[in-house]
Amino acid sequence: MILLYSKEITPRIKYISRLLFSQVLQTEISFTTSSANFRNSQLPKINYSLEKFDDEIYIKPHWLMHGKTLEMPTTEAVWYENEKYFFKSSSNSVLPFDPLAASFFLVTRFEEYNSETVDKFNRYKAENSILAKFDLLKKPVVNIWANLLAKKIAEKYNGVQFTKQSFKFISTIDIDNAWAYKHKGFFRTSGALLKSVTKGNFTEFKSRVNVLTNNEPDPYDSYKYITQEFKGNEDKVLFFFLLGDYGHFDKNVSYKNRHLIELIQNIKKRYNIGIHPSFASSKKGETEKVRIEKERLEEICGGEITKSRQHFLRLNFPTTYLQLIDAGIAEDYSMGYASQPGFRAGICTPYYFYDLENEVETNLLIVPFQVMDGTFLNYLKISPKEAIQQIEEIMIEVKKVGGTFVSIWHNETVTDTGLWKGYRQVFEKINRLGFKWANEE
Repeated sequence: MILLYSKEITPRIKYISRLLFSQVLQTEISFTTSSANFRNSQLPKINYSLEKFDDEIYIKPHWLMHGKTLEMPTTEAVWYENEKYFFKSSSNSVLPFDPLAASFFLVTRFEEYNSETVDKFNRYKAENSILAKFDLLKKPVVNIWANLLAKKIAEKYNGVQFTKQSFKFISTIDIDNAWAYKHKGFFRTSGALLKSVTKGNFTEFKSRVNVLTNNEPDPYDSYKYITQEFKGNEDKVLFFFLLGDYGHFDKNVSYKNRHLIELIQNIKKRYNIGIHPSFASSKKGETEKVRIEKERLEEICGGEITKSRQHFLRLNFPTTYLQLIDAGIAEDYSMGYASQPGFRAGICTPYYFYDLENEVETNLLIVPFQVMDGTFLNYLKISPKEAIQQIEEIMIEVKKVGGTFVSIWHNETVTDTGLWKGYRQVFEKINRLGFKWANEE
């Protein structure tokens, strides 16, 4: 049990303290506003106030933790152990920066509430983040800071021990387009064939015809291969299905198609599944679309769906998460960047969404991911070999702090064809290593 004192225990202080100690370090924490009780307590304790008392662990709080505003704080660099951090503390604090305030700033995505600079898909840009600017995007700094606090407490209070955190691994597959050519319906198929001819793309035309006449497999039909790769580790796998209405960015087979229904039902027999809310559902004024798409998946699989990941990773704060809560989603896996690997919220432990506008912790569990296949090919434009190296480096960072490593793949990216030549090897190597490490814990 850790005792934390503050003159006022604000919702922000309570939330981040519980996240760092209860969720990351898996130890109990209690709170007091009585300085007398604090000073008399024999518990390991942290003084989080403007006044240092005795020889306790002391952290001078940043004003952010006693605020009720979305005003953007300044984030000048504070150096500690050769790394840049932010939110300066005081010379008599146990650390030169406030790890509670810095962690709160990151996990709530405070900076995203205050940003109007977005990419072409209306997404917050990774390069605008404080972690990118301080070259910390590939470090799970919130977990690191929690462990720093644990170390300081253990040094100060002999005999205090914290539970060693175990590495967890989740491999996820997004089904944006279940098949490249098959089961698209007469009009879509005819239009695609005509387009191939008019553009002079006869190789594609021939391939389409061969697939449609069952003379060669559909390019995106990698399900037997995926099933084989995941054999024995089905509990560490999660599939997300796009079931939105057809649109420019939502081009999956119709949710009414019997082949897609059969595919979903077969996958559901082996793995956990979730909804992949459509691009259209994240547009302003489309709050009911998530609920509708979730209900479609529930009807197909015959059970409740509580997990989701946004198509195109479109997250807008706090709108997206409030929309998911309203639709009955309990876990979301969208926290990460499309353009960069790493830790968007600086953390690799699942945590609960804090609604800054209403100053309240919600029941929506955020499960951050660290890497996505398309990041390396489409944004970083690096080779499969370089992708493996970068992913392994991030996996090691997660393993060091006993966090949860989550990766995103797509059924079409593991086919080892076309632009994705070589990425099947990435898929295999990363999953086999991740399953091995997770099973050793």
